[in-house]
Amino acid sequence: MIDPTLLSGKDLERIALNLNPGGWAIESDRPLATLLGSCVSVCLFDQKLKIGGMNHFLLPRGSNAGNADQDVILNGDYSMEVLVNGLLNKGAHKNRLVAKAFGGGTIVSSIRMAIGERNAEFAQDWLQREGIPLVASDFSGPWSRKIIFLPRTGDAFCRRIPTTQPDAAQVAKAEQDYENSLGLPKKPAEKRIELF
Repeated sequence: MIDPTLLSGKDLERIALNLNPGGWAIESDRPLATLLGSCVSVCLFDQKLKIGGMNHFLLPRGSNAGNADQDVILNGDYSMEVLVNGLLNKGAHKNRLVAKAFGGGTIVSSIRMAIGERNAEFAQDWLQREGIPLVASDFSGPWSRKIIFLPRTGDAFCRRIPTTQPDAAQVAKAEQDYENSLGLPKKPAEKRIELF
């Protein structure tokens, strides 16, 4: 097993499990990574068990319109609940959890009515309401962020990425494409028959 604490940033990115919007994961050894624009990622860590998890949510709460399944996957309410419950199922205790949170950038000022700010406020309010200390954060600003979280140590690294207008449009399009892809009907699995 490779000790992630001995690796460079590029090597950490190479071996990390990357999370897309709506994703979450719990690990003890493998680094977790994600790229954020207006989205927010919360990293939770249980120091006694040396286990942690990270999520990546696109919206603070689900909307009342549209695809309910899509809303559930992408919203912060769901994302925070599954992350905490997943850690508790692995033996973590809520009173030992600490949080680090990132994102909520405004990389395209006209997009989604300050969704980045709303995401950051939601994360802070949710953690405060649940009694989980937010020990480090990097929110807002006109940039994207690359996050790498080491679940064994609780260390999180945030690299701010200056965003040009073409970059901002690309990140916004990627987030929108991913959100739209979740609402597409699934293709039926091809049935194969093997004769022997």
